[in-house]
Amino acid sequence: MSKSQEKTLVVVESPAKAKTIEKYLGKNYIVRASMGHLRDLPKSQFGIDVENDFMPKYINIRGKGDLIKSLKKEAKHADKVYLASDPDREGEAIAWHLAHILNIEEHEACRIVFNEITKPAIQEAIKSPHPINLDRVDAQQARRMLDRIVGYKLSPLLWRKIRKGLSAGRVQSVTVKLICDREKEVQNFISEEYWTIGVQLREKPKSVLFDAELITAQGEKLAIGNEEQAAIVTDALEKETFCVQEIKKRQRQRKAAPPFITSSLQQDASRKLGFTSRKTMMLAQQLYEGIDLGRKGPVGLITYMRTDSTRISEIAQKEARDYIEQEFGIDYVPEKPPVYAVGKKSQDAHEAIRPTSVEFVPAEISKYLAKDQLKIYTLIWERFIASQMNPAIYDTLTIAIKAGEYGLRAAGSQLIFPGFTAVYTEGKEKKDKDVFLPELKIDQKLVLQEVLPKQHFTEPPPRYNEASLVKILEEKEIGRPSTYSPIIETILARGYVVRVEKKFEPTELGFVVIDMLEEYFKSIVDAKFTATLENELDEIAEGKVEKNHLLREFYGPFAKTLEHAEEAIGHVELPVEVSDIPCELCGRMLIVKQGRYGKFLACPGFPECRNTKPLLKEMGVSCPKCGGNIVERRTKRGRVFFGCKNYPDCDYVTWDTPLKETCPTCTSFMLKHHYKNGRALLYCSNEACETRVDHPINKELEKLREKAAAKEAAKTEPESAAVPVKAAPKKTRSKAKKTAVKKPANKKPILKKKIETKE
Repeated sequence: MSKSQEKTLVVVESPAKAKTIEKYLGKNYIVRASMGHLRDLPKSQFGIDVENDFMPKYINIRGKGDLIKSLKKEAKHADKVYLASDPDREGEAIAWHLAHILNIEEHEACRIVFNEITKPAIQEAIKSPHPINLDRVDAQQARRMLDRIVGYKLSPLLWRKIRKGLSAGRVQSVTVKLICDREKEVQNFISEEYWTIGVQLREKPKSVLFDAELITAQGEKLAIGNEEQAAIVTDALEKETFCVQEIKKRQRQRKAAPPFITSSLQQDASRKLGFTSRKTMMLAQQLYEGIDLGRKGPVGLITYMRTDSTRISEIAQKEARDYIEQEFGIDYVPEKPPVYAVGKKSQDAHEAIRPTSVEFVPAEISKYLAKDQLKIYTLIWERFIASQMNPAIYDTLTIAIKAGEYGLRAAGSQLIFPGFTAVYTEGKEKKDKDVFLPELKIDQKLVLQEVLPKQHFTEPPPRYNEASLVKILEEKEIGRPSTYSPIIETILARGYVVRVEKKFEPTELGFVVIDMLEEYFKSIVDAKFTATLENELDEIAEGKVEKNHLLREFYGPFAKTLEHAEEAIGHVELPVEVSDIPCELCGRMLIVKQGRYGKFLACPGFPECRNTKPLLKEMGVSCPKCGGNIVERRTKRGRVFFGCKNYPDCDYVTWDTPLKETCPTCTSFMLKHHYKNGRALLYCSNEACETRVDHPINKELEKLREKAAAKEAAKTEPESAAVPVKAAPKKTRSKAKKTAVKKPANKKPILKKKIETKE
């Protein structure tokens, strides 16, 4: 092409995206990255002129001067400039700020958007540029300014009344309150005893056993509250004759789940893979922006990952249907493509999260992906394919059994057509197992093998984990899918909650702050009020509500409440827990403090005395090397491991949790190994124990040893054999992280059915 032809500058958000898009555009296109936002409210001041109709003061972000200068220069020499930031409100605001910096008129057709980074999508976007959507920009600005008002006005109050360094956020505070409320439920819960009674029956002597459960007595639902009642019922059942009363046969369909939206991806990645929301979104962003597939170059593998819509394009549906028919057969293809309902608050601006092409089968491109990238891509690919398949079909059999005044029920289920389960099952649960029942007849007598009473206790509601917290935020319409990950990261960083065994627990500080906010700023921590604000932000984006109207409605009452709280609240003293351990430097008794990674011991004489020590939680287990106590410790990154209290004299260390439970064979203490998917495995701590022969933990521990050895071998300088107790876990973690990011994973094919590589 000649030099006289027009040059077009396309500005995207990230370099990875720029590299992928550049491949699809000709020589006359220059693709550059803005690296996210280039302008924002200043950090050093409030930045909103409340008296001047909430006029924001935007400044160029520090450190981006050279990038801004470079983009201005490129724009000056270009004939056209297209702003291609992400297709959401945040992306629209980035485009608006870019237009200001590059002197582009707001109403000029300079904005291009695409839901996937593929050649057809990019070329179609280039053909249809449009002006920046100012309503969506206003919605983003309104959210940013609301958060700034709450954060910059309320946080100083917390500094003065509680302690310096605290902060309050509009959405984060509600999230912390949810966690605090759940913790109160757990603490106030009173467990109650109850019993269930099962029986083992046979069709006739020596035939196959099957199970039934006691349901009713004298036609009423039976509740057994203690052992005495259970014993009475057990004795009565042992004397009764069991007879088939009713048989119901039917077919049950189990439909596939819809393709992923942002929140369901975060939940499933947490349940199945043990990933945090932050990690899930980071990996999904990488897949969206493009992965180098060898000769094919950089390819965007999934559609935009911030979406609340389950909609799928007709082209993608047809491609999926063709693939399913080819690989599984016509029986797996629905007569019509499935249509999934969207939530009542769904903006439906984008498609669901799906592969840009089903041709990119996970097994076939695994060598180009890092291990964790492959896991997320496989999850997305399988969920999408499954969502376009026919339901699974089960034959179910329910048998009502009479035993005197008691009624029992036996239930059986058999999979007769796998449907979508050939590809994907939800959560971390395994596929449904078949439960077989014998062919019985009405009034047929049955042989009782055994009555099995079982004691239970009611349990408190579970603390929130990553998946359940995202789910409740979505249900209560707190924040939006794209904000769930930063919300969780913020409340952890502020020290309001901690993650204990993958569950969130509020700290003392979290309780104190929420109690104060609930008393004086009830609306700030009210879930309904926050959800209403989110809905009004949606209405701004739709052009139904004016931005400054919302800000005025919020700021007036908030300012009055702030003024009242300043006068009414005295200094809040955080409760101090004094330990029985003296400070080695000054003799004061150390106190327990809460840090980002949990509790630790510190001298109350700070800042004169800055002595700190880890708070060691004893596990009640003796060290197998020296007989000392094994204690819980943490790495610098906050990861829990266990080691001997006598370190450095004793170097015993393990990632796995020591238990007071002993091995029945050798009486050594047991260890619990936790897999990333949440599964746990018990094993004896004594390597010489016969229970360790051919135990699955041996392979797992060998992998960890190989990673640690490879890490040592990679070092340029030799180190001494004496490794500090904290360093050992850190090395294993470091190696694991390196493998996840850099080493390509050679995975087996994802589907049971072998998929041949296409030429």
